[in-house]
Amino acid sequence: MTEIHPGQRVAVLVDAQNLYHTAQSLYSRNIDYSSLLEKAVQDRQLTRAIAYVIRADSPEEESFFDALVDIGFETKIKDIKTFSDGTKKADWDVGMSLDAVTLANHVDTVVLCTGDGDFSRLCSHLRHEGVRVEVMAFESSTAEELIGEADTFLDLGERHETFLL
Repeated sequence: MTEIHPGQRVAVLVDAQNLYHTAQSLYSRNIDYSSLLEKAVQDRQLTRAIAYVIRADSPEEESFFDALVDIGFETKIKDIKTFSDGTKKADWDVGMSLDAVTLANHVDTVVLCTGDGDFSRLCSHLRHEGVRVEVMAFESSTAEELIGEADTFLDLGERHETFLL
């Protein structure tokens, strides 16, 4: 696959729930989304940066959503669903995948910021379409098949001082 060069058009897709829960469980800290976006773009041409977030009616979430926009992310927000048995569910797997496939004709590289193995098939498809796929996540909680399908993998845990607040 193509190496990184300044003319590359890049889309950055961030699974905010996945990164948040991993950063909290491993480090009890939050993600530095500004540093994450800067590293994902690496002086290339940013086409789109999308953060997929969940609204759970937490007091600080609106300011978090606003901060993401200030950093340069477009936010896609989904309300958490509570089922009759009390279980809760909210994920963006299908939405992120559809956006990545839609963007594939407009970018050279897609940077997926998630450790979710459900995206390994997406990586395979994008690479088949000639799109470079980079994954940024915490290796200790990233599915091996996702790492294996990506062109490159950046372990956020190796540079947690850069990527965590």
